[in-house]
Amino acid sequence: MDIASMTLEELEGFVLAHNEKKYRAKQIFKWIHSDFVRNFSQMTNLSRDFQGLLEREHPISSVEIERKYESFGNEVYKYLLRLPKDTIIESVLMKYSYGSSVCLSTQAGCAMGCVFCASGENGFLRNLSPYEILAQMYRIQEDIGERIGNIVLMGSGEPLLNFDNVVKFIKIASDENGLNIGRRHITLSTCGIVSAIYKLADLRLGINLALSLHASNDEIRRELMPAAHSYNMDETLKACDYYAKTTGRRITYEYALIKGVNDKEKHAKELGTRLKGRLCHVNLIPLNEVLGKDFKRPGKKAIQDFYDVLYRLNIETTVRRELGGDVTAACGQLRAEFLEE
Repeated sequence: MDIASMTLEELEGFVLAHNEKKYRAKQIFKWIHSDFVRNFSQMTNLSRDFQGLLEREHPISSVEIERKYESFGNEVYKYLLRLPKDTIIESVLMKYSYGSSVCLSTQAGCAMGCVFCASGENGFLRNLSPYEILAQMYRIQEDIGERIGNIVLMGSGEPLLNFDNVVKFIKIASDENGLNIGRRHITLSTCGIVSAIYKLADLRLGINLALSLHASNDEIRRELMPAAHSYNMDETLKACDYYAKTTGRRITYEYALIKGVNDKEKHAKELGTRLKGRLCHVNLIPLNEVLGKDFKRPGKKAIQDFYDVLYRLNIETTVRRELGGDVTAACGQLRAEFLEE
């Protein structure tokens, strides 16, 4: 049983089942998720007998930094982390004027197969536990010596295919006895698992939703994202509309601009027409090029022209600041290179 992945309510049930007082649950929860201890012997307000039982039967999963890469501008740090059984995952720390954000993986590998992305190059290995998602942030905070205020579930993997563990992660990360991250500072990015978007909306967790759209029509999207064969754009956008209506949170549409594929004026007009009148924001992402793949980033003029079309159509749009190209910060690149080694 993974104690470090339990919500406080689950922990309360656990300690009571072991004939301990209910308040012990909050003590354990704070040790793990506020003080970030990694073994029960450090939990000095627990009895030695209870410490020993927990250490023997419910050890905390090991999550350690394997390698760290720093961008030249000191704005992006890329981490490879090692989990039990030599599972390798990656996370990214991004520094902004308003504070730091961390991009966390929810799976080891990825099954989505997006053709311009490196995350799935070595296939899908497994889902991460709530604690394995959380511990990425814990190790990075320890490394940089400061609190991180924003979380993006946009690393390797599809969060909505690890639904239950991701929901637990959100509840633990936002608990006032732990990290106490406001849910408006948590963003989940999905390729568009439509049934799970409806399910997430009905939970009313209050987090932000980002959809990896990357195309203005179904033909292009299916070429770029095999998962798009399961749901067409109209179905996917309808699910996003439901999320926005149910939660009151606007949707961010992520659009990776790929030279000669989806970056023309006609694509911008088609995208703007589709999104007109929706509670949304478009985040244009100049492609992070992946070694061995033929997809290229458009030039600055093409990016600006695409933005201008959306602006004239009154679609709220930003162009993501290009960060970390010198540390191959696109999803999956470092993990793929490490596994090749």
